[in-house]
Amino acid sequence: MSGGESLISILNLGNIVIGFFSVIFLFYTNSFLIKRRKKEIGLFNILGMGKKHISKMIVWESFFVAVSSLVIGLTSGMIIGKLMFLFLSNILHFDVPLTYFVSTKSIGITLILFLSIFVLTLLNNLRHIHLAKPIELLRGGQVGEKEPKTKWVLVIIGVATLASGYYIALVTESPLAALNKFFLAVLLVIIGTYALFTAGTIALLKLMRKNKGFYYQTKHFISVSGMIYRMKQNAVGLANICILSTMVLVMLSSTVSLYIGMEDVINNRYPKEIDISANNISEEQAQVIENIIHEEAEKYQIEIVDPLHYRSADFPAIREGNTFTTDRTTINSLTNISMLELISLDEFNQLEEQSAKLEDNEVLIYTFKGQPVVNTITISGQEFQIKNQLKKLSLTGDSSGMLTDGYFVVVKDEETIKSLYPVEELEEVEWKDLSYFSGFDAKGSTENEIALTKALSQKLKDASIDGYAEGQEESRESFYSIYGGLFFLGLFLGALFIMATVLIMYYKQISEGYDDKERFAIMQKVGLSKEEIKKAIKSQVLIVFFLPLVAAVIHIAFAFKVITKLLALLNLTNVGLFVICTFTTISIFALFYAVVYTITAREYYKIVS
Repeated sequence: MSGGESLISILNLGNIVIGFFSVIFLFYTNSFLIKRRKKEIGLFNILGMGKKHISKMIVWESFFVAVSSLVIGLTSGMIIGKLMFLFLSNILHFDVPLTYFVSTKSIGITLILFLSIFVLTLLNNLRHIHLAKPIELLRGGQVGEKEPKTKWVLVIIGVATLASGYYIALVTESPLAALNKFFLAVLLVIIGTYALFTAGTIALLKLMRKNKGFYYQTKHFISVSGMIYRMKQNAVGLANICILSTMVLVMLSSTVSLYIGMEDVINNRYPKEIDISANNISEEQAQVIENIIHEEAEKYQIEIVDPLHYRSADFPAIREGNTFTTDRTTINSLTNISMLELISLDEFNQLEEQSAKLEDNEVLIYTFKGQPVVNTITISGQEFQIKNQLKKLSLTGDSSGMLTDGYFVVVKDEETIKSLYPVEELEEVEWKDLSYFSGFDAKGSTENEIALTKALSQKLKDASIDGYAEGQEESRESFYSIYGGLFFLGLFLGALFIMATVLIMYYKQISEGYDDKERFAIMQKVGLSKEEIKKAIKSQVLIVFFLPLVAAVIHIAFAFKVITKLLALLNLTNVGLFVICTFTTISIFALFYAVVYTITAREYYKIVS
């Protein structure tokens, strides 16, 4: 199918992400489980079992867990795989000639991956048992923490890097600049997030402790004092959850927007239903192309509606005031670039059905995107007077999807265009003549429209013309395969990461519940009521649970502008749609969070009481 190779690449990328994530997530859950069993293993050791026997027991346990997990996992995977395949086929909007089958290669890779994970976690567990002393195993995770110091330098670094990342996201205007700066902004925000969760949260909790009116309320006293000591080991985990949550929200909102806004994407990419583009075309060749278009349209029973065609020359330039210069080194830096499209007066009058006139040093100018150029314009060292600023142009399309600023400049004749075109500066030795564009809407059956588009490309090739035809219907399958694949992968990974995020939070809080059990028992003995314990637990769990989510939403809010610029690179300029998808994604994610928070708080209370 069209776009099939891109779809395969997208899904293979998903395989890699899931593989890495499985290693990280299973190591985390294993660390939680082995921590809970340390006391049991220590007791076995005290009662006479040697570490050799305990290791043998752990090996057999791991063997049974691995076998049962793989059998159940592979079986359910084969069943659910069929449903996933049907879901993917439905997303693509096409009856693709594919049938679902069980891939022995996939089974083999899955077996190798998860057997490797089981072996590595087993070796890690055996290392813990071998190195630990019996008394350490008996005490398990009950080793106390010293009060962490406030690291103000790290707080300042965190604030500075986070503010820098936010600033880059807010001031970036050009989609090309967004592509360059986005990953720098992401890196700065990640560093800032880790720094502020590691040092900033401790500083904030200590400031809370200094507020006597707030701190000496029972529910705040227990949660704040406990979290100050606990935050040292929790900070990195909470930062991980924050970054993971941000990634889920960005991935889901973006891929859902792209898929739902597919028609907007196609319309932005192809303003006319069928477009023909060709390079180095003389007036005679342009007439040949026009004849081919009409002959083929008649052959495929397609009525040509609202046609337009013209010859022009376009090239990138660096704008400084009203001066546009072409320098290969500067242009390669992708900063402050504008696209100039030059067209002769005759072509313009034919295109717009006008009878405008120009002197040698005069031009007309239309601003597609960017700051208007007024009074004069200098191109390749030649200065021109701007006779008129054009208010509209027959060329259609959404200018917000343009990667750079764009200007349509009408000059007196073709000789002027050729004198301005920077062949040497751009090192385009093959440039000999103007480019040609023709576009029209097609009235006829979808099948004939697709056939016509393909036939036009072949006819241009047969006529030795360096050009091609493309259109909305002919490209629709390719767009759906790429954006549908991204949508499928976004939903799949989003669901996986949401599950992992809430499970990590659940494991973390339950683990702390076991650690806090004896502490709360002591508090009850000195007079703390069960109702006060419940309030303190809700306060503590609420802060730990929702702090990463609140931080993730703030990250999304600051990143919103730069994400819309990146979506413009993919021809999606419907910002309103992205707003709705982002808000819906955050709401659904927060709902999952709230459900797990309620369950966790209840389980935590049962453990400590």
